[in-house]
Amino acid sequence: MVWFGCASSHPVELAPLRHPEDTLGFRNETLWSYARDPQTGRQVHQRREPAPDYTLRCFVLARVVKQFHLHARFDPAAAPLDTNGYRRRFREVLARSARNASLPVDRIVIPGFVDLRAFSAAQADMMRTEGGGAWQSYFQRGQWRMVLPFSRAGQAREAARLVAAVRANAAPVLHVFTFPGLTVNHAVVLFAVTETPERFVFDAYDPNAPDEVLAVVFDRERRGFSLPPTAYFIGGPVNAYEVYCRLWR
Repeated sequence: MVWFGCASSHPVELAPLRHPEDTLGFRNETLWSYARDPQTGRQVHQRREPAPDYTLRCFVLARVVKQFHLHARFDPAAAPLDTNGYRRRFREVLARSARNASLPVDRIVIPGFVDLRAFSAAQADMMRTEGGGAWQSYFQRGQWRMVLPFSRAGQAREAARLVAAVRANAAPVLHVFTFPGLTVNHAVVLFAVTETPERFVFDAYDPNAPDEVLAVVFDRERRGFSLPPTAYFIGGPVNAYEVYCRLWR
């Protein structure tokens, strides 16, 4: 398949994003534990003790996965680098466009590893340090969009765009949220989709649960997205839109 991106002038053929091979081997932790109140049915939470060390970076990790999908290739037969060498390669990958994929000849080579899952497991500390801070999730450039109204027709158009992006192997990063309540405010990476007359079911890499495949469902009659129950959300309707795909998103 060929992905033309939101602004690409050089179409690039992309392979499908594989799970778990092309995703990260460490997780974004949550500051809170979540549950459903048995009396009200509402989501309740309490602070985790002790507080985890690596939190609030779902957008950061989703972007890392997308950047590696667009710009890196792995060569397990090549001589490995030291941590500083890998740090430089990691920074090079993140510095490239999130909207335009590199040509195969221009991809940044990560030597000594077969895929991103193996690389991230071995270099987790470096990647946590270099990937970005929690503020980059809070101040991701597309966050402004969630405060505006979302029509059902608009969500249907977004779903159609996401289907096209997934089928073009573009690995779109999806912002899923409830607003103004914000019982969930999260980023995932879509890598497959199944279509029926009733719904689209997107398979997603979830930075909070990297070993599992998250199902993001779009109901075609209701014209809305939903998430299943997870460790950080009791499940239910959400709004959603792609980020890292335009200058303002």
